Amino acid sequence: MSYQLKTKSGATEAVIDDNCGISKFYAIAHTLSENLQVIFMNQVDDTETLNWDFKYKEQMLTLHYNIFEGVSIYPQQIKSKQTDDMAVLEVAHFLERQAY
Repeated sequence: MSYQLKTKSGATEAVIDDNCGISKFYAIAHTLSENLQVIFMNQVDDTETLNWDFKYKEQMLTLHYNIFEGVSIYPQQIKSKQTDDMAVLEVAHFLERQAY
């Protein structure tokens, strides 16, 4: 699996899979929880979209799912810092090495 990087409102977004079902979102969330010991602090579930916030190395990130856009990770704040962007890249690189 490989990811695609986008710049979204000045922040780096890693698109993990742009064409997948919700089961892949849950598999990715489970992998992050089990292997990186992240804890999802705020989970907003809507009809077409899920946004789960988590902390990774002191950076607040969001695991995002949308039925039209797939799964991505981006900094929680719109005006991200370089450390936020680096955290996104680290998590995306980790997920790239996983088999789904």
